[in-house]
Amino acid sequence: MPISTFVKNNLYKDSVALMRIAQTVLAHDQVQRTTLLMGTPANKAIMAAAGQLGAELEAARPGDVMIVVDAATTEALDAAIARIDELLEGARDSAGSAPAAALLLRSIAMARARADDAVLAQISVPGPYAAAEAMKALHKGLHVFLFSDNVPLQQELAIKTLAGKKGLLVMGPDCGTAIIAGTPLGFANVVRAGSISLVGASGTGLQEVSCQIDALGRGIRHAIGTGGHDVSAEIGGRTLRQALDLLAADAQTRVICIVSKPPDPAVARRLLDQVSALGKPVVVLFLGADLSAAKLPGHVVVVDTLFDAAAAAVALLDGRRFDPAVPAGEALQAAEPELRRLASGQRAVRGLYSGGTFCSEAMVLWGRMGLRVTAGASAQDGAVGGHAAIDLGDDRFTVGRPHPMIDPSMRVERIAQEALDPETAVIVLDVVLGYAGHHDPAAVLAPAIARAKAACAQAGRHLIVVSFVCGTQQDPQVLSRQQATLREAGALVLPSSTAAAHLAGQIGVHLARTRRASVSAAR
Repeated sequence: MPISTFVKNNLYKDSVALMRIAQTVLAHDQVQRTTLLMGTPANKAIMAAAGQLGAELEAARPGDVMIVVDAATTEALDAAIARIDELLEGARDSAGSAPAAALLLRSIAMARARADDAVLAQISVPGPYAAAEAMKALHKGLHVFLFSDNVPLQQELAIKTLAGKKGLLVMGPDCGTAIIAGTPLGFANVVRAGSISLVGASGTGLQEVSCQIDALGRGIRHAIGTGGHDVSAEIGGRTLRQALDLLAADAQTRVICIVSKPPDPAVARRLLDQVSALGKPVVVLFLGADLSAAKLPGHVVVVDTLFDAAAAAVALLDGRRFDPAVPAGEALQAAEPELRRLASGQRAVRGLYSGGTFCSEAMVLWGRMGLRVTAGASAQDGAVGGHAAIDLGDDRFTVGRPHPMIDPSMRVERIAQEALDPETAVIVLDVVLGYAGHHDPAAVLAPAIARAKAACAQAGRHLIVVSFVCGTQQDPQVLSRQQATLREAGALVLPSSTAAAHLAGQIGVHLARTRRASVSAAR
């Protein structure tokens, strides 16, 4: 198959733009692979690990775009290259003929001069340059949404230290989601406005909790992402702690909800001390952390799941007592007809997630239910045995490919692969909506689900597909349409990530008990 490797010099595009270009080109059925990455050292390491880093790409600079295209025919390759040229160069070619008022703004200073009422800068440049741009924005009096990743911890600490001194907020680095006074940033959903504010080091976690709050009839004031490293010992939760103070002082925020992976223990203690002293109700979710020994005042509610985080926030807003959700037996009963169709060797639950937080939540819940779960599998062969929760958005799965929230094709391949495994009984899928996601992800996944179920049927087995959609009716993709498409393909559609993980886990436990009973009877 013909392959082309080349570099576009002095043409910066952020990672989301490059992923969308790759997705557009990959839509051609004769294009097997399209990789577009900026020529940073970190991206070169990724290309080298994938065996794609030749001498030409090795010479690329951080401001150059590295490109690899693999197609079935020479004609398809030429068409793909032409399309990439068109998508990459279109804006640059047209800029020269634009009137002065429409010229691209090429620096923080230019933008600040043009919009003197701006309050926030959204930054997505290669990691080595991100800290400098963030510093410029802070010196201009702007809050920062820092989408860029690969920013060294020392630089993150310096940025956030300066922001704290100036009373400004830095969301990130590697911040994928935020909603500020109704304005969505990055991967965010269209939710109703309200008086609950979220803050956390989890992008899809913020999305799910905000969408569940919307589904419960309440709205969001702010959703402040901190970046995943913020709760590390080195950074000390600086953005999270600063955000808590800002939200405590915000008269329109009546309830605060923290959504995060477990912080460093010292950071966690400091955060719990801080929320205990706040004068507002606070919900705390440190996903997977055991806070049972923490002595907290009545206005601080600790929860274990994403759905309970949303439900607790709504209960506190309404002045009601919060009671944790109990997994509904009705869901397992509804799945009973499918359970009866499984073959005797089918016993494994396989979570194929695009959201890392959803994968983590499933692992926590399944572990508490007594299931032994493998956390992922090799990107090369995908081999996995037993129960597994796999974050297909992890870097090792996205080398040279768009993130699965943007391009579902990677999961299409993985669904087919897992369906071939005689052990597989259940496949769990998340579908994430929002501004930056795929325009119709269920339409891509549904045929793959139908094919997988048909392949299992032909082999004398059955396949249960459990899914949920993170989104709202107001999202461009429309929640109900996505759910209907999945149901038509034969998937069981649950109302939340927590409910889907619970059902899949219950099926896994049921199959294990049935197998043990069969073994005992045989003896």
